[in-house]
Amino acid sequence: MTEPVSAFIPTIRGDALLTMVSGVHRLDLESPPHAPSLSLFCVPDPTEGNRANEARCDAAGNLWLGSMQNNIGEQGEDLPITRRSGGLFHIGPDAKVTRLASDIGIANTLLWSTEGDCVYTADTLESVIYRHTIGAKGLGERTVWAQAHERGHPDGSAMDSQGYVWNARWDGHCLIRFAPDGCVDTIIELPVSRPTSCVFGGHDLKTLYVTSAAGDQPLDGSVLYARVDVAGMPCHRFMG
Repeated sequence: MTEPVSAFIPTIRGDALLTMVSGVHRLDLESPPHAPSLSLFCVPDPTEGNRANEARCDAAGNLWLGSMQNNIGEQGEDLPITRRSGGLFHIGPDAKVTRLASDIGIANTLLWSTEGDCVYTADTLESVIYRHTIGAKGLGERTVWAQAHERGHPDGSAMDSQGYVWNARWDGHCLIRFAPDGCVDTIIELPVSRPTSCVFGGHDLKTLYVTSAAGDQPLDGSVLYARVDVAGMPCHRFMG
């Protein structure tokens, strides 16, 4: 790939969506790895210097995408973040884009309540996780659901079948499992310094996979997995 990819979203058509700096692209999974076949699907955030960061599908198969100022240089080096130019977007199967929120620092975490009446999002620069109500015309009231914590900053998350949120903590060397009321339930220590997200998989959804960013620790940049006692909520394919 000529650009960093922040998310890989399978679709019901059998291909996948890739979120990149230039937009959301379709990837033909039958194309050769050395020459991937990409076609532009949509450009959710046209803001110069921004890129996609977080992306996930809701239960109806719509894609939600959070953006941020691009912090990755052409050689993979870190670039400073100097503005809160990110947004939150809803993308339908017809590629229609609706902006839901603006002025976000680093958009992370996209999870929905079982009833589908609220969505949980994080702003890593703010170090908090928010809860938004969802109405007929978009997002409603936003409240702080989980406060800042000394163990790093909120990155990506997964939800289990009990409604608990497992949140990867950037610079925190851990996951935090938050109870449905936003209080800390458990801290899971990890052998990586910058975990970036997690997801439940396996036939019973009791295998937890954790991604991490490159760093100074021996296992930084690895994908970790562990068996856990509680099943996760399934992920959804894009309906387009």
